[in-house]
Amino acid sequence: MTLTQTTAGPGRKGTLDLRQVAESAAEFLEEAPATEIIRWAAATFGDRLCLTSSMSDALLIDLVSRVKPGIEVLFVDTGYHFAETIGTRDAVQAVYPVNVVTVTPSRTVEEQDRDLGPRLYGRDPDLCCHLRKVVPLNRALEPYLAWISGIRRDESPTRANVKVVEWDAKRGMVKINPIARWTQRDVDEYIAERGVLINPLHYDGYLSIGCAPCTRRVAPGEDPRSGRWAGFGKVECGIHL
Repeated sequence: MTLTQTTAGPGRKGTLDLRQVAESAAEFLEEAPATEIIRWAAATFGDRLCLTSSMSDALLIDLVSRVKPGIEVLFVDTGYHFAETIGTRDAVQAVYPVNVVTVTPSRTVEEQDRDLGPRLYGRDPDLCCHLRKVVPLNRALEPYLAWISGIRRDESPTRANVKVVEWDAKRGMVKINPIARWTQRDVDEYIAERGVLINPLHYDGYLSIGCAPCTRRVAPGEDPRSGRWAGFGKVECGIHL
């Protein structure tokens, strides 16, 4: 199934019934390999397709760029990232045939501190994530019909039921999760076999990498995402909910 003709103009949606496209694709691509899912997405949405990356690793970037070189990769620079994460972003741009687009919030950290008080991440992490991640990404996604994410079902209970293709009702677009069915073992094997670039913080015990103030090392045997927002009972920034 491909969209052989689009009536979309400068705006995002045109008259395409994107929800029906997503629901149909979710069924017939459920058992498909990740590369086939990506190939379908590239053929269906063309240049109105992008992917997002937190720069924890370049697995998704490696996968997608093999099918669609030159694809735009959206990276949200919250202003709170580890230096290693920014370095990974720069390395990705140098190593892979993609176009990394750095997305920033409307306010700098200093402006946010001035307007809302310092260390908002420690007082209201949901609001901080919303302002510094969700809102900027939503704005950056506006030109696209579909986006590719690297979330997996085994990462957390909140992601256990994600489909390989979904209707993103919050944004009114299609969301593709080509590695939704992968396990951590699948990820580790692919990274090792392909020599995929990864964030060096992984070697220092950071198994799930977000903003520096809200990320800690994970002890052996701990849930990898337990290092995010420790003490807040929070497991998602809001992008995927």
